[in-house]
Amino acid sequence: MDITLFIAAAIKIGVFIGITMTFVSICVIFERRFSAIIQDRVGPNRTMVPLSILGFKKDFALPIGGLTQPVADGLKFILKEDFTPSYVRTVFFWLAPVLVVVPALLTMAVVPFGSPMEFGDTVIPMAVADLNVGPLFIFAIASLSVYGITLAGWASNSKYPFFGGVRACAQMISYEIALGLSIIPVLMFFGTLNLGHIVEYQVANGWLLLPFWGEGLSLQRWLLLIPLGISFVIFTTSIFAETNRMPFDLPECETELVGGYHTEYSSMKFALFFMGEYAAMVVGSALIVTLFFGGWSIGFGIDGLLPTGAWWVSLLHIGCFLTKVTVFILFFILVRWTIPRFRYDQLMNLGWIVFFEAALINVFIAALVVALPSIGFMGFVIGFIILLIASVLLIMIAKGATKKPSATAV
Repeated sequence: MDITLFIAAAIKIGVFIGITMTFVSICVIFERRFSAIIQDRVGPNRTMVPLSILGFKKDFALPIGGLTQPVADGLKFILKEDFTPSYVRTVFFWLAPVLVVVPALLTMAVVPFGSPMEFGDTVIPMAVADLNVGPLFIFAIASLSVYGITLAGWASNSKYPFFGGVRACAQMISYEIALGLSIIPVLMFFGTLNLGHIVEYQVANGWLLLPFWGEGLSLQRWLLLIPLGISFVIFTTSIFAETNRMPFDLPECETELVGGYHTEYSSMKFALFFMGEYAAMVVGSALIVTLFFGGWSIGFGIDGLLPTGAWWVSLLHIGCFLTKVTVFILFFILVRWTIPRFRYDQLMNLGWIVFFEAALINVFIAALVVALPSIGFMGFVIGFIILLIASVLLIMIAKGATKKPSATAV
């Protein structure tokens, strides 16, 4: 093995773990400060360094606006008592937090976070694993986190955490179906599952939802904005549900569940669940940026003016990628603190009755637009009419399935 590739792989692993974990910490301070702005309060603006425990007269406040708050949170969780109830299933009780946080970290490994960098004759892609089945790998690994949540509820050996685990499992499975269907039009358009190639296409021909240069100016590409826009809405909303974020945090928030599937957890095991949630939010934001908004691309033809493979260009693209991810993380936080949560029946109906049917119909709409040059205008019109009739029948069946039976007089 080339020593250059070996060293580069080791550096990339460290960078991607560092970026993900750093963003997890940053998300905490973002959440607190952004929610404080929305609710018109101060939020964390200082965190004392506890010098008094070393014999000094008073603690010292760092003048950096509360940015040390995540450090204080981490120390608090580490120093809290790690209590394991005697009645739990111990092995699975300890395993569950790991199964939540590890898949969230692994899925980030296939996301390209910068343009390829050249060292002599060696081209190093800015992704830990440049797989040709990137989205499939992400869905396969991310879906493992549901086992951690289910195990947490079951291993607690208590009915309230068990109910929370079952509800979280049902919610995640429901929205994974819509999540997978929503991405099919995107993959049909690109014709590849390699996330690096998807980003490179957007660099040359316009971001998926902003096709303002290259081949993105064609009529067919603008017609595709309809199904691709629907895919974006369904995909983004499903990411909220997959990460158990507000307004889809019902497995944790309902009062009859006490605290949900992690009721019996404390200390760092409790913290791992929240690290997994924030890491999944980072990965979800990175995937949205990669598929729909050009990934590391600066956009608008600027990337074509920069030298290919230069180290400073790769660093510039990494900064661009992280900026986009930060914007979507702030969007996640904004939604959490502005939209009230659904009832559980509304949540399940949205996943099975609305998003499932909408994503399925959207696949056929995208297929019609993609096939437009081959089938011609008349073929497109005939196909659209058939699809419209089938969609009406599907909606009528779905509405009939949700209709409550009328009460009969005794």
